[in-house]
Amino acid sequence: MADLRCTIAGIETINPFWLASAPPTDKRYNVERAFTAGWGGVVWKTLGVDPPVVNVSSRYGVHKDTSRGILGINNIELISDRPLEVNLREIEQVRKNWPDRIIIGSMMAPVEEELWKDLAIKIANSGVHGIELNLGCPHGMCERGMGSAIGQVPEMVESTTRWVREVVDIPVFTKLTPNTTDILLPAEAALKGGAHAVALINTVNSIISVDLDAMAPTPIVDGKGSHGGYCGSAVKPIALHMVAEIARAAETQGLDISAIGGITTWKDAAEFIALGANALQVCTAAMLYGFKIIEDLTEGLSDFMDAKGYKTIDDFRGLALPNTVNWNDLNMNYDLKAKIDKDKCIECGRCHIVCEDTAHQAITIKTTEAGREFTVVDAECVGCNLCQHICPVPDCITMEPLENDLPYVTWPDHPKNVTQVTE
Repeated sequence: MADLRCTIAGIETINPFWLASAPPTDKRYNVERAFTAGWGGVVWKTLGVDPPVVNVSSRYGVHKDTSRGILGINNIELISDRPLEVNLREIEQVRKNWPDRIIIGSMMAPVEEELWKDLAIKIANSGVHGIELNLGCPHGMCERGMGSAIGQVPEMVESTTRWVREVVDIPVFTKLTPNTTDILLPAEAALKGGAHAVALINTVNSIISVDLDAMAPTPIVDGKGSHGGYCGSAVKPIALHMVAEIARAAETQGLDISAIGGITTWKDAAEFIALGANALQVCTAAMLYGFKIIEDLTEGLSDFMDAKGYKTIDDFRGLALPNTVNWNDLNMNYDLKAKIDKDKCIECGRCHIVCEDTAHQAITIKTTEAGREFTVVDAECVGCNLCQHICPVPDCITMEPLENDLPYVTWPDHPKNVTQVTE
């Protein structure tokens, strides 16, 4: 059996799956149910300075596919609205009841040094294993000068991280906002401030939909709506990119990564680990399917590792990074052609339609006595693989590399580009 234990920021955890700071980690009751189900740790819902915030109703909007499956959730809920002393007391009790599980305390405060330091000390004294600095909330709190209002300014990221590091002797995670043009800038600032790890991504600023009867963004609060934080499987591609950028950049070496963003299956988890994540945080999947989804996550990841011969998480962590390059470093002489397996083809014609209308007119259609026959014209096929993605039959369309003896040539050195530059 694969060993799912891992270490992040010096913290050892029984598996890489933690619940992210959110409604599922709001109180002792939820957290202990999560630990009973098998989660390795939690990041307690963000704590702020008293008095606590006041949340509104309703709080969630959803983005669905055509089959009514939920692709993402937009929320306008704020940080914990429970008294600070109640949260701290419950954290202390859960730590005693579950000594083998991890609790990270999430915190947020205005940009005042003493407020950050005082709150960090109180949270540390409750017995948490580490502190996460919430610099990412894109709604509600940022209007008050907190959350992403701090996370979008590298100088503030560095300052708040340093303030907390100066007063606690436990690991510090700086949680980054994706609502920025270059994720490396706040990540570098967190490292300069002394962060042991970064957690990313926080939610994406969004309006998820408009109710055309009420003529207001959803969720609707007494006839009006607002922007909120978008999360769920739809944000996974954004999160993968940002995690990879930090993991492969020379400027951010030394930072551990707690990856967040659309992790719903074991495969999602493995992809983040392959791109350098040390551990993982999950929220939306638990909110959609309940805490027992942890069984699918751990069993699936373990089976994958066994099949590949990976004994530990570190055996495959970061293995995809050497193959993650800038666009200019891709081989421009590599050539693929689509191939259609006529025995598997159900003659739906989708490949022909999308290629004819939106791509390169490389798939012909011919009607015979036996039915419709689709054929790829190699001279027109550019290997874009759109047809493969839209084909409803697995492995009916494959992309086959064209054999050639051409060298590996990147964009700056390709003859066509040299000619264009010269002209």
